[in-house]
Amino acid sequence: MGKTYERIDGRLRTFIEAQPLFFTATAPLSGDGTVNLSPKGLKGSFVILDELTIAYLDFAGSNAETVAHLRENGRITLMWCAFEGPPNIVRVHGRGEPVFRDDPRFPELLARFPDIDATAHGLRAVIVVRAELVRDSCGYSVPLMSYDSDRDLHARRFEREDDASLSAYFEKKDHIATSLDGLPGLPLPLPPSTV
Repeated sequence: MGKTYERIDGRLRTFIEAQPLFFTATAPLSGDGTVNLSPKGLKGSFVILDELTIAYLDFAGSNAETVAHLRENGRITLMWCAFEGPPNIVRVHGRGEPVFRDDPRFPELLARFPDIDATAHGLRAVIVVRAELVRDSCGYSVPLMSYDSDRDLHARRFEREDDASLSAYFEKKDHIATSLDGLPGLPLPLPPSTV
């Protein structure tokens, strides 16, 4: 049923880019650590950089587990499901890293997301993932659901923040600077953006 791909191109790339929602999964090296699974949406916040490299914007949220796990070991899986049209599931297993706002690569990476105002969402980092294994599977049991629109709540909440108030917000949260498992998360105070 499933097929392995050498690169993200053609029909596979078209499918991935058309999905309004994807999921990320990470875990610490510790066997008793917390496995993290996160939904990601927001049109324009995900791009395919080349045939084996993808990136997405990491926005303000209630924790920083993905960032912490990537800083520790780099392992990540991304998954897209077809909720409309023919059934399909695509997984990209790879190595990722958070590129923080003060990284010299940050401006060039951010320029790859022209369709989104990242400042309205409390942008923390760009997550860059290099694919090591790309597979699809049938998706026969994934339900049919329709996409109506992105929610505007996230932008409405964070568009009023500047670097100082965003850092203050993050410093009050329990699992931003340190993960649930005690790993280093987001560097605080939040580095000023290089753009």
